[in-house]
Amino acid sequence: MPPFRFPGSVALVTGAASGMGEQMAYELARRGTDLVILDRDRERLADVEKALHAQSPGRSVDAVVADLSDLDALGLVLEGVLDRHPRIDLLINNAGIAFGGSFEQLSAKDFDSVMTINFTAPVEITRRLLPTLLKSPGAHIVNISSLFGIVAPPGQSAYSSSKFAIRGFTESLRHELVGRVGVTSVHPGGIKTRIAETAGTAAGATEKEIADGKATFARLLTYPADKAALRILDGVEKRKGRVLIAASAFSVDALARLFPSSYYAVMRRAM
Repeated sequence: MPPFRFPGSVALVTGAASGMGEQMAYELARRGTDLVILDRDRERLADVEKALHAQSPGRSVDAVVADLSDLDALGLVLEGVLDRHPRIDLLINNAGIAFGGSFEQLSAKDFDSVMTINFTAPVEITRRLLPTLLKSPGAHIVNISSLFGIVAPPGQSAYSSSKFAIRGFTESLRHELVGRVGVTSVHPGGIKTRIAETAGTAAGATEKEIADGKATFARLLTYPADKAALRILDGVEKRKGRVLIAASAFSVDALARLFPSSYYAVMRRAM
């Protein structure tokens, strides 16, 4: 496919109230793209909308408050979006949550919540928007997986399951839509976002386990979100099927290829 053209396009970005989603919205607007920004945090989303109007007054911004965990309500929200925007050229499924704790400690409700927001909701959004995307020559889909969609460390059974799932969905979709819609799977490693701050914890975990887990997670998040946004959108422009972000993603990807069943033992020794 030819390079993606940002000027004059319309992009829908989920999880746009902070982190990579917020930074991608700013960069898309700078590149001449009109926006539908979606998040469940009403106040932060309103702040991003104001900042976008101030930065790029010529761009259209439709701020939509939606909770991806409520799939029935999400369907109604998307119907409204499609009524207002009969043309969408770029879909970025960025929203996600993390939930720490071993599989034994996690409740079924908590595990299913991670799977719904990180996997089922992006699939549902893609399903509903795909007919519209197919009508737009040169359209593109981006699904944010993770470093933990390449490797699965202990204490991340729900998060890794969701990110491996979205990776598999994205790769299959890319092969099905080849030549019609571009599809990119993104695997960030250690991006400085609010995910450690907002991560849930298993009810069975001790206070020390919760504190240690969040502190460890936060220490890994060092790569700037604005740089990550640039990497992702440059990947879209070049129609890359897979985008790895940060040195940790490249090293861990190589490690998983070299030691597919024992990479964690190598990682633990290295750490």
